[in-house]
Amino acid sequence: MEKSDRFIGDEHAVGNDHVKKRRHRTERTAKMGMLVAISVVLVYIIHFPIFPAVPFLEYDPADIPILIGTFLFGPFAGTVLTVVTSIVQGVTVSAHSGIYGILMHIIATGAFVLTAGLIYKKNKTKKTAIIALLLGTLAMALIMIPANLVITPLFMGTPVNVIWDLMPFIVAFNAIKAGINGVVTFFIYKRVSPLLR
Repeated sequence: MEKSDRFIGDEHAVGNDHVKKRRHRTERTAKMGMLVAISVVLVYIIHFPIFPAVPFLEYDPADIPILIGTFLFGPFAGTVLTVVTSIVQGVTVSAHSGIYGILMHIIATGAFVLTAGLIYKKNKTKKTAIIALLLGTLAMALIMIPANLVITPLFMGTPVNVIWDLMPFIVAFNAIKAGINGVVTFFIYKRVSPLLR
């Protein structure tokens, strides 16, 4: 009888664990959806060129919510946020850039998020966060060199030599954009993360 009672109790505990896990997944999905929405709204409200010579390279703070989600939920979740945000943004507020814009956003932000997220996941301290964001910025700036040389001519029809001439602006733009978003993320993460836990 005691054995039977214990078994029923264990089954009830397992059931509770399952409910808690499902609730946790639902809450996490909702929070990630909110971060996607904030990201899209931010890019709609704030976007401006950094260099007048290349006005099509516009800064936007869309990566900040994605980076916050990455630090909070991990690099895999950050990658999911990147892909979903890129697609939603690419069919709404940035529809003019089409599939090209979606692909470039996934590559650029994906490199930033994966690099920073994997480093920060190992040791969640302020020092590690700084290193993660710096290396993420570097990864984004570097990955966009071959991405622009290969993908931009295919989608935009721009000759490779023209892209190469613009490369100093492209590298500087990606470094500045990622750097600004990294700095903002560093200073606000600890303040907003309790609201998302």
